[in-house]
Amino acid sequence: MSNGSDPAVSKPAPDPRGWMAALRSLGRLLRNVAFALLPRSLAARTALVLLTGLGVVQAAGLAIHALDRINLDRAEQERETGMRVVAIYRSIVETDPGQRDNEVARMRLPNGFKVSLTPGPQTADLDPASLQMQHAMRSNLQMMPFPMHLHPTQVMAGANHGEHRFGVSMHLPDESRWVSIVFRVPPPNLFSSPTFPIAFTLMIVATGILTNWAVRRLTAPVRTLAAAAEALGRDVNASPLPEDGPLEVRTAAIAFNTMATRIRRFVTDRTLLLTAIGHDLRTPITRLKLRSEFIEDDELRRKFTADLDELEAMVSATLAFGRDSANREPLVPLDLAALLSTILDEAVDGRPDITNQVGFAVEPPVVIIKARSLALKRALANLIGNAIVYGGGAVVTLKPAQEAHGDYVTVLIEDDGPGLAGSDLERVFEPFVRVEASRNRETGGTGLGLAIARNIIRGHGGDITLVNRVPNGLRATVTLLA
Repeated sequence: MSNGSDPAVSKPAPDPRGWMAALRSLGRLLRNVAFALLPRSLAARTALVLLTGLGVVQAAGLAIHALDRINLDRAEQERETGMRVVAIYRSIVETDPGQRDNEVARMRLPNGFKVSLTPGPQTADLDPASLQMQHAMRSNLQMMPFPMHLHPTQVMAGANHGEHRFGVSMHLPDESRWVSIVFRVPPPNLFSSPTFPIAFTLMIVATGILTNWAVRRLTAPVRTLAAAAEALGRDVNASPLPEDGPLEVRTAAIAFNTMATRIRRFVTDRTLLLTAIGHDLRTPITRLKLRSEFIEDDELRRKFTADLDELEAMVSATLAFGRDSANREPLVPLDLAALLSTILDEAVDGRPDITNQVGFAVEPPVVIIKARSLALKRALANLIGNAIVYGGGAVVTLKPAQEAHGDYVTVLIEDDGPGLAGSDLERVFEPFVRVEASRNRETGGTGLGLAIARNIIRGHGGDITLVNRVPNGLRATVTLLA
């Protein structure tokens, strides 16, 4: 039964899972920002960590030094100020009582000091001074050389530390008035010493230089290991790493050299296996060719011989791919433009009808690179040959490193053929892959030409990519180390 009032509308309780998800998202964002701000190289990150740690330690040391310096400066200020207060009192107490007002008026006081003769102490608006300050005032009175009967009968001191204001009132022994001295003491300044900023700057610069030098020395083995891995990728017979230095570096060098030895043994075993298989297959293929001559049916004999020729071509291509002859040839300086010109001339020697479809897009510049001449010629000839066979021509563009990727020379080989499906642009580099639309038995392709070409180019530290042109055609992009 209703009691005449609206029922309270309950608000849904906040879902804690939403808050947790928001916090996780914020954490991921902060982590990504931190990673983005971090330097990319190991040396820079190590230097940053070391400099940060040294900065924290140095800041703590400077803070301790500053606190000690402030305490020393404050004690020195208190001693000097106390001596001045006692000296002012002595000047007044040693003057005749009737001349003391004139003495106060004639006094040359230090900056921040005010002196007056008052009927009572002038420390009511100040907090009671510390025991240390009171003890310092008594000690200064004892140290000041003037008669004991002139010492004040009573001393009262106060302080306002927030305003750095202090007051001392001393009762004169021969009259009822007080000598009231109010003064301000500036806070100690850590940077008052001119040598402190210079020393601090020199310490920061020296720390940065030493840290940078140490980090570069420590990360040098990592750069050496990366260079050795790059060299091994280009030449399986590259020189081994020197197995010296600290224990960790020596262990890494030994492991790397062991890995390189195993890779060389694997490549050698594969080459020997393929060579043996090729040798064993050539003999029965030759026998079958001889026996095929006794087949009386001309059409059957022609087909039989064509199949054997294809089988022999596949065996030869497989052996060429397995031998990896590109890594056995020494690197020599060569003129890339001259090499490309030779390949183009050889391509049109037997086919004068395509002379106008084969050549350079523009006059090539002189580009000298270090490469294995026979292997590189074979790889580029495969690409140019494919453009001629499947695209009806080949247009070559040579770009030096300054116009390309900075450290790489670029060779573009373009044709006006049908191109390739998007899914086949990378798949055609796999061994024995033939796209039926462009490679079939009539063309004589074995599916190893592009695989061999990429293997050779990557052995030179570069790569090959294929893209379709618009509206039609194919472009092969070859990059080589300058």
